[in-house]
Amino acid sequence: MPSTIDRYIFREITIPFLLGMTAFTGALLMGRFLKIAEMVVAKGVPLSKICLLIAYLLPSFALVTIPMAFLLAILLAFGRLSADSEIIAMKASGVGLSRLMAPVMAFAVITAISTLAIAVYAVPAGNTSFKELLTKAIEGNTDLDIRERVFVDTIPGLVIYVESYNSNSRTMKGVMIQDDRKPENPLTIFAGRGTVSIDTRSRRAHLLLEGGSIHNIHEDSYRLVNFREYELNLKLDQSIRAISRNELDMSLAELNAGINGSAKDPRLRKDMELEYHRRFATPFACFVFALAGVPLGIQNRRSGKGGGFAVSIGLLIVYYIVLSAAKTAGEKDLLNAALAMWLPNVIFLALGGWFFFRSAQEKSVLGPLAPAAIADFFVKIFSGAGKTR
Repeated sequence: MPSTIDRYIFREITIPFLLGMTAFTGALLMGRFLKIAEMVVAKGVPLSKICLLIAYLLPSFALVTIPMAFLLAILLAFGRLSADSEIIAMKASGVGLSRLMAPVMAFAVITAISTLAIAVYAVPAGNTSFKELLTKAIEGNTDLDIRERVFVDTIPGLVIYVESYNSNSRTMKGVMIQDDRKPENPLTIFAGRGTVSIDTRSRRAHLLLEGGSIHNIHEDSYRLVNFREYELNLKLDQSIRAISRNELDMSLAELNAGINGSAKDPRLRKDMELEYHRRFATPFACFVFALAGVPLGIQNRRSGKGGGFAVSIGLLIVYYIVLSAAKTAGEKDLLNAALAMWLPNVIFLALGGWFFFRSAQEKSVLGPLAPAAIADFFVKIFSGAGKTR
């Protein structure tokens, strides 16, 4: 049966955890939402599909935000308990630091299991559904998405620029088209005006250009053709770029099969191996953050919530820098894939153990690296220099 202290600490962690999840998810969503708006909203996709696309992205966000929010919650909760001297009161009542870790570890188990389930099942399903819905949304578009004074490259190998465009009459003025669909024979087309007509059944667009010229530069030759009328036929299906599946969209069974030989490309096999181990290493980070977060939160007496947030962001930045460096080393075969993905956890687990040991002894968790110790070190150096003179 959980004691009153367990329930109290558990509740103290829960509220900042939910707030942290909301804040971190919103921050990650803003960056992706701009891309979704650029790719989808301009093509007239309904709001319901846009919301569904965002929902499919949430599992990949949660894989990162759950450990982040958990660390923030621990630092804020124990920072508040320490600032109000409640930690001192608990210790005076015979409640040691190891006993305070029990509810934190229980919360870590919940977050780790949730993150593991999301990594194994929700992320590949969400990524696959996102790409499928995005493809269907683009396929449903029956326009060239021509905009005034914007270089439109909806169709691969073709860039269209117009000075003015009337969407009602579908008339253009000041047209420039760069046609690189045949790389060996690139064309640059200029026209004073033009008209666009769309055949929705055949999904074809017809551009009737008037009063212009075609410029062709091939090797050492240059050719100029002036025209009164020039018709350009385009197939709208070409505007659908192939959205291929990668290791992030694969289930554990698919990753395992690719690692064991079905993936012919060595680089793809390495990426699949790294992704396989990442899906287990990321949930384990919850236990690492629990061990490191509690002593750091207790030490953070004076700076309050702002200090807790700053410490959490700093620790997360260092963690993900180490993770990124280890992953790069794994991609370049400098490290084994399993070691590359688990190395940050091993390093921070050892660091967290050191923090916990020093905190249990009522010492500064940073020891000789603490700001006060560093300041005292420099004071001694400069005072010694002054005496020498």
